[in-house]
Amino acid sequence: MNIADRFTDTAKKYKNKVAVKYPRRAGKNYRYDAITFGELESLSNQYANGLSGIGFRRGSKTLLFVRPSLQFPALVFALFKIGVIPVLIDPGMGRKNLLTAIEEIAPEGLIAEPEVHLMRILFSKSFKSVRFKVTTKGPKVGNCFPLSMLEDSKNTFESAQLEPDEMAAILFTSGGTGRPKGVVYTHKIYTEQTRLLRELFSLNENEIDLPCFPLFSLFTLCMGMTSCIPDMNPSQPAKADPNKLLQNITDNKVTFMAGSPAIWEALGDYCEKNKITLPSVKYLVMFGAPVRNELHEKFSRILPNGTTYTPYGATESLPVANISGKIILEQTAALTAQGRGTCVGMPVPSVEVSIIEIRDNIIENISKAKILKPYEIGEIIVKGDIVTQCYYNSPQETAQAKIKDGESIWHRIGDLGYKDDRGMIWFCGRKTHRAETDSGLLCSVMCEAIFNAHPDVRRSALVALGEKGKQSVAIVIERNTVGKKFNKKILEQELLRLAGNNALTARIKSIHFCDHFPVDVRHNIKIDRLKLADEVARGKI
Repeated sequence: MNIADRFTDTAKKYKNKVAVKYPRRAGKNYRYDAITFGELESLSNQYANGLSGIGFRRGSKTLLFVRPSLQFPALVFALFKIGVIPVLIDPGMGRKNLLTAIEEIAPEGLIAEPEVHLMRILFSKSFKSVRFKVTTKGPKVGNCFPLSMLEDSKNTFESAQLEPDEMAAILFTSGGTGRPKGVVYTHKIYTEQTRLLRELFSLNENEIDLPCFPLFSLFTLCMGMTSCIPDMNPSQPAKADPNKLLQNITDNKVTFMAGSPAIWEALGDYCEKNKITLPSVKYLVMFGAPVRNELHEKFSRILPNGTTYTPYGATESLPVANISGKIILEQTAALTAQGRGTCVGMPVPSVEVSIIEIRDNIIENISKAKILKPYEIGEIIVKGDIVTQCYYNSPQETAQAKIKDGESIWHRIGDLGYKDDRGMIWFCGRKTHRAETDSGLLCSVMCEAIFNAHPDVRRSALVALGEKGKQSVAIVIERNTVGKKFNKKILEQELLRLAGNNALTARIKSIHFCDHFPVDVRHNIKIDRLKLADEVARGKI
C-alpha cells in the first residue's frame, strides 16, 4: 500500500475541483491562489520524478521544513510516492532540542525554506548526514536545488508499493512533558486515521477545510475536501489574528476548521465582542489541551449551524475518542465544574481503551498491569490500528511507553483518567502533573476546575512540591485582568473559600499568582506545570 495512492484516486475523481487555496493580502481584502486536484497530482508527480533524479530513494529520511503553501501537500505526497520518509519537527521546540532531534534522526535529505539552509551551514555538525538538498526559493547553489527546477520533470509517476507496516513518516512530539521524541508512522496507520476521521465527522468532498494545524490538510485532501490555508503562522497559534481568520472563513464559506484551542479562544472572543456568527461552519475541531466549558458555550452562540468537537489522543495515537460540544454542555459540563474531570467521549470504533493502576516504571506485558474498574482513576492506555509501535532509535522511551499484549501493543498515553459506567472516558490530568500527598492522589484538571469557576480566574494550575507520597500542593492563578490592580488578599480569601467548599480541594491552602503561564510550543495552550512548580519552590511567584 501507499497512502499517496489514496490521494491519487481522489485527484482522478475530482480532477477539476480546487484542492488548495492560498491567501494573499490585497489591501483590506484577500485574493486566493488556487490549484486543482488534477494539478496538485501532476505537481506531486513532477516533484517525485525530480527528487528521484537528485538521489532521493525509498527508505531514506528527509527533513521537511516548508511553510503551508500550494506546494507543501504536493511535496509530502511526492515523498510518500517515492517511499521517502518525511521527518516533521516543530521548529518552535527550541534550537537545542531541534538540533538534537536532527542529529538523532541523521536524515539523508533536506527540503526547506532558505533560512533553514542558512541554519544548516551555521550548525553543520547537526546536518552532517544530509546529502540531498532542496530549497523552496532562490537559485541552484552547489548541490542545493531550487524547488522550481523539479517542476520541469514529467507529470506521471508510479508510486512505490510498500508494506503496510513500513515506515511512512517520523513526527516529533512537542516535548511538553519531556524531551521531544520521533514517533514512527506507517502507511497503515495513516490510512486508518484518514478512515476514522472521515467517519467521526461524516466528512465528504463537499466540505471546505481551514487547517489551522497544517498536517490536518493531508487527511482532508485525501477525502476530496478543498483546503483553504489560513493567514497565520502555524507555529504560533496563540498569535493568530482573529480578524484575518474571520475573513478567510467568510471568503471561502468554510465548513470544517481544526486547530489549537488557543486559536479558537481568540476567534470566539472577537466574534462575541463584534456580534458575529459563522453560519457556514459545521465542525469546529479543537485539540491539544483540555477545552473549558465556556469556550463550548461561546461557540454554541457563534455557530448557528454547527458545533464544537474535541477529539482526544496524542501524536502516538490519534484519534482515541471524540465528543461534541453539544453533548458536553447537555450532559457533562456540570460534572466537570464539580471537579470530576473532563469528559473526552467514547472510544472511537476499532480503538480499545483501558485504565490501569498508576506506575512510573516499565510494564513489559499487559499481564503485569492491573486493570481498574469504572470510576477508579488510573493511567489511560490505548490499543488499535492507529497506535504507533515505537519511537525512532529510542528503545528506552519505547519500552517506557509501550506494553506488549500478544502480537498487539498498548500505548501508555501519559494521562490519568477513568471510565464511567457507560464507557465514557474522563481525563483528569497528565500523569507527570499529579500530586501524591499523605492523604491521597490529586489530579491537576480535576482540582483546577474548582478555582476556574471564579470570575477573576482565566485559568489555574495545580503544582506538587516535594517527595511523592508526602507532597504538598499549591495552586497558581492566571487572572482574567492581567496588568490591572487587584486586592490580592481578598482574591486569595475568595479562592480559599471556593476550595474549602469542595472535598477535593479543601486541603489546598497555598495560592500563588502568575501573569502569564508558560505553555507548550506546538499548541500554545498546554500549561507547563512542572516549570510553575519549580518557580513556586524557588519563591519566584
